[in-house]
Amino acid sequence: MSFAGVTLSEFNPRLPWWGGDLQTIRNYALSVDHALPSRAVQRLVVPLQDGSGDRLVGALHLPDGARDRPLVILIHGISGCETSCYIVLAAAFFLARGYPVLRVNLRGAGPSRRFCRQQYHAGRTADLAALLDQLDPRLTRNGVLPIGFSLGGNLLLKYLGESGRHGPVRRAATVSAPIDLAHSCRSLMRWRNYLYHRYILTHLKRNCTAQGAELSESERKVILGAGSLWELDQRFTAPRHGYPGADEFYEANSSQHFLGGIRAPTLLIHAQDDPFVPADPYLKRKWSSEPHLTPLLPKSGGHLGFHDPLGVWHLRQIEAFFAQR
Repeated sequence: MSFAGVTLSEFNPRLPWWGGDLQTIRNYALSVDHALPSRAVQRLVVPLQDGSGDRLVGALHLPDGARDRPLVILIHGISGCETSCYIVLAAAFFLARGYPVLRVNLRGAGPSRRFCRQQYHAGRTADLAALLDQLDPRLTRNGVLPIGFSLGGNLLLKYLGESGRHGPVRRAATVSAPIDLAHSCRSLMRWRNYLYHRYILTHLKRNCTAQGAELSESERKVILGAGSLWELDQRFTAPRHGYPGADEFYEANSSQHFLGGIRAPTLLIHAQDDPFVPADPYLKRKWSSEPHLTPLLPKSGGHLGFHDPLGVWHLRQIEAFFAQR
């Protein structure tokens, strides 16, 4: 298939991982302990410019030899961090092809937790802007290629829409991004997605209340007592960040409202059988009026899955897209 001059391949699932659920679960069955080379990882600590004293932590990998390629930045999803399976696989993939790679831990996630009093959320794009502004120019002199996964994809798209032509981003890509947050939350809370919902909610609670988080006793009780993601956002995330409630928070931070402002060529990959992030917002959108955006919407692939006989399909599509000039 070809979009905007970019030739991309069809997705064919790897047996026996048929269907959206098995493609999604496949991530948790993979061992990525030795996916990355054992050479030293450089730790980057980036202070945020909002007076909080919070700092983001990243893991920087440089390829062997001097290769003048753009910096690939990997942005994790909800309850994820630099060690999430899909992040490690992507880092190993691009590093092996000569790209420098930065695995970012958003505010309060993974190794960033002990350096942060506050927490990231789906639309906190100022943190991403601060990171890009403060990266060493030697890392960004050839440009930046950010990839956002799941919630990190929504964050990236919102940032790109807000920044327009400004910034060092040469091209960008997202995988399984919930561009309509309210729709995605409702889908996640469906009974058929009970296990996904409980997994995400449990890990999110653990992250929000980990050592280093600045919380009042009442906020801590609200987080630990939340019975759903919507309740957590309604009673904690929204009021903590100045929104009346979850619905207003979702509306203000859904990236579908910012897509029209994106000027960096961007590839959006989303499977039509994603079990908890609906494809409807992608399928109903009139992409022809947004020439900088390339939607790639295979019928199968699950959520952050796309496992095929050759490995991980979506990474090959992103590489092909990034290679275009």
